[in-house]
Amino acid sequence: MALYEVYSHPALLRYRSSICSKATLFILIVLLLTYIPPLLVAFRSYGFWLKTSTYEEQPNVRFQYDVLLIALSSTTGNYLAWSTYPGFNNLVGDKLRLPHISAREEDRNQDGKMDLLNFQLELPLQPTDNIYGVQLILTFSYQLSKMSTFIMQSMALIQYSSPIPGSQLYMNGDLKLQQRQPLNHRGLDTTYNVSVINRSSPFASTYALTNIISSYQERNVTTVLNAPNPLWIVGRAASDPFVIKAVIRYPVESISYVPGFWEMLKYAWIQYVSILLIFLWVFERIKIFVFQNQVLTTVSGPIPSLYKSHQS
Repeated sequence: MALYEVYSHPALLRYRSSICSKATLFILIVLLLTYIPPLLVAFRSYGFWLKTSTYEEQPNVRFQYDVLLIALSSTTGNYLAWSTYPGFNNLVGDKLRLPHISAREEDRNQDGKMDLLNFQLELPLQPTDNIYGVQLILTFSYQLSKMSTFIMQSMALIQYSSPIPGSQLYMNGDLKLQQRQPLNHRGLDTTYNVSVINRSSPFASTYALTNIISSYQERNVTTVLNAPNPLWIVGRAASDPFVIKAVIRYPVESISYVPGFWEMLKYAWIQYVSILLIFLWVFERIKIFVFQNQVLTTVSGPIPSLYKSHQS
């Protein structure tokens, strides 16, 4: 009856030598060349230690209902203004014009986080008034919580001007996060959880747009309204208000952060092992060649079996 191989395994040989021998020295050198060079190669290839990483998160954004509006009513610097800040309204005097505002946030995917803001402002005008441009600040509460808990008060600046008087400005864009430095991987960060505009200040300098923007841009983390296609609509009836319509979306963001120790170690280990496997394969072949061909003198013999052989 024909016989078929059902299982096989290699026969192991043991190569022995004294401690003070060329074979022992060879093994020590091979061990050093196997494990140290991969570490050097991985380190010198840069990126061995992960300094920054990114993750995606839908921020928890809420409109704070704080508004500051300046509407340019001529090309020579005249303006109309209004805000939710009493100090600013007191300063503008007879240029104050009370608008009608409506704002509605929507959670379209029902995940508990708002996805966009529908904002509309109607500024009443006299028949002789014209609007040539607007500067509008809206403030938001902005929170991240997937890694570290990061909370800040942020803003969106809506700005547009035209040599032709308009009846409406329409903006549709994203409230994008901007980082100058990565966030921490854990903990609570409320460094920028302060009002963009100090509502209790009576000083005119507090409400100057140049000072507001300058102070805001000193932050390492900010938000900016990215609306590449603003629409300026002309042709206003004498009794119509000037209208600002804005759709501001809160998109999923790619957040830069400083990884923790274990994440850095995991990333470094993956790089090291991927190179180490090549060195292990190469030097294993070298050792087999050296000892099988007795390039270095050793005493060889099979490893004793753990089980007695049975004769039939």
